[in-house]
Amino acid sequence: MKIRDVRARWIHCPIPVEQQHVSDFGRITSFDAAIISVEVDGGIVGWGEAKAGVGSSGPCRAVVEAVNDEYAPALVGLDARRITAIWDTMYNGTRAGYALERGRGFPVLGRRGVSMSAMSGVDMALWDVVGKALGLPVVDLWGGPCTDTLPAYASGGWADADNIGAQLQGYVDHGFDAVKMRVGIMDGDVATSVARVRAARDALGPDIGLMADAHGTYNSTDAMRFLAGVEDVGLRWFEEPVNADDVAAARRVRASTRTPIAAGESESTRFDFRELIAHEAADVLQPDLAICGGPTEGRRIAALAETHQLELAPHCWGSALSFNAGVTLAFASSAARTVEYSLGGNPLLREMPIEPPVVEDGIVLAPTSPGFGIEPRQDFLDEYER
Repeated sequence: MKIRDVRARWIHCPIPVEQQHVSDFGRITSFDAAIISVEVDGGIVGWGEAKAGVGSSGPCRAVVEAVNDEYAPALVGLDARRITAIWDTMYNGTRAGYALERGRGFPVLGRRGVSMSAMSGVDMALWDVVGKALGLPVVDLWGGPCTDTLPAYASGGWADADNIGAQLQGYVDHGFDAVKMRVGIMDGDVATSVARVRAARDALGPDIGLMADAHGTYNSTDAMRFLAGVEDVGLRWFEEPVNADDVAAARRVRASTRTPIAAGESESTRFDFRELIAHEAADVLQPDLAICGGPTEGRRIAALAETHQLELAPHCWGSALSFNAGVTLAFASSAARTVEYSLGGNPLLREMPIEPPVVEDGIVLAPTSPGFGIEPRQDFLDEYER
């Protein structure tokens, strides 16, 4: 299974005005991703996704160039089944030989950000191609699913206090028994965020799971003020309360509350997640497989969650490729209890695939299709390539 071709494309798809939302990222007018293909001898093609950022829009040119100009030339001719060795080759660059010989990393200087995102997409495509070659879903390559079904939670929630209840109830009416809303700097002040969350709980009642996500926009003082204001609301978790680089602040926030803290969507590699755990900064780990190092590194992060008795909840705000990869990781780990499903305008989730992911009555079934089960429509890629 020699690698014959590796290619990345920046897909830039406008979102219809009626499906756009406004958050701390501004008005989201497009959905962007780097879509990566890996072709092997025999013509089998695997697909992956890399992100320029955790939001759904942004320039992916640098990620595409990292794949096409740096990684692709080094990978053509390698055996696609040797995924771990390929991961180490990308991570360590010209010193990969030392790393494989000595059993420890000699990573390149740019071991985070664009480089890691590009690695993530290539790694995802490699797992996809191997699964297809064997005729098996990737979850079976990882030991099989831990359960037959997982509940999904509806992820959205940008409306003001007067309308947030109706917006989230609309998600519930589609069969979801848990929902997530956005708070933080987009509200202007803590009191407004608190009022919106309390309005949501009043509208939904006590039996619907409710999460809140600040996208890392509070400082620790405001995050603790927010948590104090919603302590009796019964949040399922409070996500990304502070700047992801300020782990000490995250620790202070977690120590101040009984509400579980979720984090990790912008972290890269198991080493970042090790720091979250060492600082006791999170109860729920949220790797994004299009950012953190791909499924290979996602498995290592899942093992950390399992080892430290933490919950695993992969960040699945992306295309159908990273969604299905995150779902696969969740099913393969006993630490996962729920799956994120985007309710924002997301053409790469629902329109790009020949067969989009299925979430019915708020439930996701264990994967059964070979690879990650997503085949992009070629006409869609051609139309929206930038």
